[in-house]
Amino acid sequence: MLNAIWIGFFLTAIAAALFQFLVNGQQDIFALLMKAGFDNARTAFEIALGLTGVMCLWLGILKIGERAGFLDRLAALLAPLFARLFPEVPRGHPALGSITMNMAANLLGLDNAATPIGIKAMQELQELNPDKDVASNAQILFLVINASSITLLPVTIFTYRAQMGAADPTDVFIPLLMATYCSTLAGFAFIASIQRIRLDRVILAWLAGITAVVGGLAVYFAGLPAEQMAPKSSLVSNFILLGLIATFLVGALVKKVNAYEAFIDGAKEGFHTAVTIIPYLVAMLVAIGLLRASGALDLAMAGLRGLVATLGYDARWVDALPTMLMKPLSGSGARAMMIETMQIHGADSFAGRLASIVQGSTETTFYVLAVYFGAVGIKRVRYAVAGGLIADLAGFAAAVFAAYLFFGASG
Repeated sequence: MLNAIWIGFFLTAIAAALFQFLVNGQQDIFALLMKAGFDNARTAFEIALGLTGVMCLWLGILKIGERAGFLDRLAALLAPLFARLFPEVPRGHPALGSITMNMAANLLGLDNAATPIGIKAMQELQELNPDKDVASNAQILFLVINASSITLLPVTIFTYRAQMGAADPTDVFIPLLMATYCSTLAGFAFIASIQRIRLDRVILAWLAGITAVVGGLAVYFAGLPAEQMAPKSSLVSNFILLGLIATFLVGALVKKVNAYEAFIDGAKEGFHTAVTIIPYLVAMLVAIGLLRASGALDLAMAGLRGLVATLGYDARWVDALPTMLMKPLSGSGARAMMIETMQIHGADSFAGRLASIVQGSTETTFYVLAVYFGAVGIKRVRYAVAGGLIADLAGFAAAVFAAYLFFGASG
């Protein structure tokens, strides 16, 4: 899928450039395309280089929390809930432990830990699956919850915003939390209705608690004057993040964990991650740069923007649409679209903030599906794709709503 999209970007850009040359007589169009390619390749390297320090910082902090036992505590807290969400998995089965650990890692933004644990959970669920070629109910629910990806600490989004020059990289935290909550709730509701999951007191208590927190934040911020929303969101976001860091450090002291060594180990992972993404950033940013330089991307966005405006609606959200369209297909592609949006419009523009919220609202549905089901040889995924895409759509709609709520007054 990603291969076809990537090639399509190049061929569309070249076709648009030929049109510009043959029909519009633009003699320098090919030179502009080559310049855009070289410029974006350099930009991709500079972005990855700038990410290194911030990535090392956050992955170092998260490693302290992991070794201080917060991942295990969160797993213990979530265990009763997941025992009810997956009734076909026997109590005490290793799959429930792996599912819980995977979700806990996702909540804390520990992607490197979440993926291998998630694959292990899917393999353990496959042992209980009577038809090895067809996804079981438990496997589908597990995948859709992963694809909606509710995350309490979206470190990667903050990192990219910092690198792209945002005045306060964390000011999208509360809107992002609202969007990812909506995507997870929509995905779960769809699967629960099909699987007829009984909503007992434990499940309802969890839903009510999470809804109360997210809804309370939304109501509070909705009651503020427009000019106070972004500053207040920034204040709450930074307070929560600093409080989390302090909690990790105190936990490390109590558990007698060497926080410094843990931080260094996590920072090493951050350095490796930053270096690893360079080829992916180069590939996608060059393709998108050519598409924009050819005029094809701007033409498509202008047409859609004009249509939305003609219907009488604010069209600023259209600038984040490429990130929305790419997100279910490719994480690296959506990341590149988000970065490109921030490059063109600014990290603190409405479009830049909305693209950041969209990027963190869901996971990459088709990538998660390919990795998790591919790891166990599932050939028939049943309604898993529909559940993931419903979660994506809900997350994108919530992201647009939250962006207008918090940043609608910005440019």
